[in-house]
Amino acid sequence: MTRLIVWRHGNTDWNAANRVQGQTDVPLNEIGRDQARAAAPLLAALRPDAIVASDLSRAAETAAALAALTGLPVRTDARLRERHFGQWQGLHLTEVAERFPEEYARWRAGDPDPGADLEPLHDLGERVGAALREAADAAPGGTVVIATHGGGSRQGIGHLLGWDTAVLRTIGSLANCHWSELRHDDRAPVVGRPQDVSGWQLRAHNVGLVTAPVAADAI
Repeated sequence: MTRLIVWRHGNTDWNAANRVQGQTDVPLNEIGRDQARAAAPLLAALRPDAIVASDLSRAAETAAALAALTGLPVRTDARLRERHFGQWQGLHLTEVAERFPEEYARWRAGDPDPGADLEPLHDLGERVGAALREAADAAPGGTVVIATHGGGSRQGIGHLLGWDTAVLRTIGSLANCHWSELRHDDRAPVVGRPQDVSGWQLRAHNVGLVTAPVAADAI
């Protein structure tokens, strides 16, 4: 089976302050770097065959901690970036609620396209899902660690699994430096053996060593 480990980046100062990051390039803080170094041995024990990361520095720095242990190179893919948060990027969530009350209420209610130039969830899922699938196809039967972001990871995983937005809202967010595990059954279908349509299965979610508060998706 091909295995994908979808790993959220470590903590940043903007995470800690509830400031909307989106695709703003915010680096890890010391807590985030410590989280990445603590998680890296657990992921190295899975014997990954490849490491792929969002090109935003908080994800690339997180991936670098694993690369330092495994000796594997890190390939970056801009499609793994976080959701683009339009006019909200750089604002504190309290500022968002004050300046964009209608759009903020729709976002909180789960509207996949709430306005204010936020990237629609369908588009987010398609681009991240395509990057995940390409990374898996490059290592058939292997294990690939993907260092990415909270909101993007959930939508990308949902795209692979064929789950709609309503189902995804029942799945808790990844804490900083925690991960989800997906496996794809690469064997040919056999009569009498259950086979889901996509071939992908979610085997574990929000796995990690460090207990950390969960920041809101994509901020």
